[in-house]
Amino acid sequence: MKALISVSDKTGIVELARDLHALGVGLISTGGTAKLLAEQGLPVTEVAEVTGFPEMLDGRVKTLHPKVHGGLLARRDTPEHMAALKAHHIDTIDLLIVNLYPFEATVAKPGCTLADAIENIDIGGPAMVRSAAKNWKDVGIVTDASQYADVIAELKASKAQGQCKLSDKLRFALSVAAFNRISQYDGAISNYLSSVNFEAAKLSEEYVPERAQFSGQFNEQYVKAQDLRYGENSHQQAAWYRDLAPAAGSLATGVQLQGKELSYNNIADADAAWECVKSFETSACVIVKHANPCGVAVGANPLEAYSKAFQTDPTSAFGGIIAFNRPVDKAAAEAVSKQFVEVLMAPDFSAEALDVFKSKVNVRLMKIALPANYGNVRNAIETKRVGSGLLLQSADNHELALADLKIVTVKQPSPEELHDLLFAWKVAKFVKSNAIVFCKNGMTMGVGAGQMSRLDSARIASIKAEAAKLSLQHTVVASDAFFPFRDGLDVVVDAGATCVAQPGGSMRDQEVIDAANERGVAMVFTGVRHFRH
Repeated sequence: MKALISVSDKTGIVELARDLHALGVGLISTGGTAKLLAEQGLPVTEVAEVTGFPEMLDGRVKTLHPKVHGGLLARRDTPEHMAALKAHHIDTIDLLIVNLYPFEATVAKPGCTLADAIENIDIGGPAMVRSAAKNWKDVGIVTDASQYADVIAELKASKAQGQCKLSDKLRFALSVAAFNRISQYDGAISNYLSSVNFEAAKLSEEYVPERAQFSGQFNEQYVKAQDLRYGENSHQQAAWYRDLAPAAGSLATGVQLQGKELSYNNIADADAAWECVKSFETSACVIVKHANPCGVAVGANPLEAYSKAFQTDPTSAFGGIIAFNRPVDKAAAEAVSKQFVEVLMAPDFSAEALDVFKSKVNVRLMKIALPANYGNVRNAIETKRVGSGLLLQSADNHELALADLKIVTVKQPSPEELHDLLFAWKVAKFVKSNAIVFCKNGMTMGVGAGQMSRLDSARIASIKAEAAKLSLQHTVVASDAFFPFRDGLDVVVDAGATCVAQPGGSMRDQEVIDAANERGVAMVFTGVRHFRH
């Protein structure tokens, strides 16, 4: 059995080569890797000795040779293939270990030059990977260090049975992984090159090209996390995919500690709740139903935050998704356990909190570790599938500061109202348009979401507050977009609001400002809207 090793990242390669040598596997290698193995006292044959042709063009050409690809591609069960190898003195290669030039890491570096990017496009590596992966019945193809242990374990086990070979199942799995890696690699190259705004006049070794935010071709790669029982409805099929390298603190990094399998709707709602609760620096709780926050609050601890959030809309909270940005303790767990909850998420759960939910076996508990800077860990790009196409946009990661607010009325907001306005504005960003959010003392008091008319959202928010027996007197209101007429403002003021935040920008802004002055309420313009469709 012969193995060809050609790796850019040499992590773990010496240990792998030692294990292969101990199993009686002959080692062939390229340039730097061959030198490293020889320095470690391992018998290794350089590729140039196999091909009878020296590496050339600064290593660009070394494995692109019939004695390499013939040894990888020949089918052992085809007499004509084996006769051709014999006639041309080509030995078979049974195991290929390759990882590619670090193109993705190179172009991710600030100030990466076009020359550096181009130089890190691997040619011989992908060609060998494709050859070995195509001929998976006879050749094992290893493309990642995480696969080393499984390969060695199988070879040792088969050696103990009198033969040193990989199983068909593992070879096929390695082949699939190899083609996936090539797809990812080529996609990254395509994304980079088609984003470059090429200027020939500036071309030099030091040329750092300007890049478009959205590349000419968009190639995105995801890995299936799990098949789902069904989609939004029981007659639809669905699966959940995650990014190749999910961001720390994102839903895809979560671990389910107990409960039924997550459904399509669970995951969509959980993401909405999790992203919302991550926007708060202090202890917060978010309750989501049908992708909309129906209760949000901050508190001194998780129990207080939950108790306030639940008060907003107990009816909608039934069967909802609950997220905390602090570990859940026994007190918070006992309070939550009194209601029907589908999914409960937190950075951690105390042992006592887990005990509370042991008897509620259907409740899905998700532990999602949050990094120190969790408020800044966001997706950079958002996507939405449309008929035969895809919409891409930069994510709505705008954070409003007090200094951004423009007071446009005679009445000035109090410090308490300004504090609540920032809270309400955070919540409004996660409510489906048209969004109207009443808040007071770090708690949502009424939420109107997803209506075709902003006026109707304002009315619904008032109705929900009344149903929850919450007074809207002296509340603040956030509107995700401007009031096109004064009628929406009148509804929230009639309900008890004394301060309103809205983006501004309507041709009737002055009419609405005049109405606010007439009603004796304060109004601030944020200068940014938060449509969420």
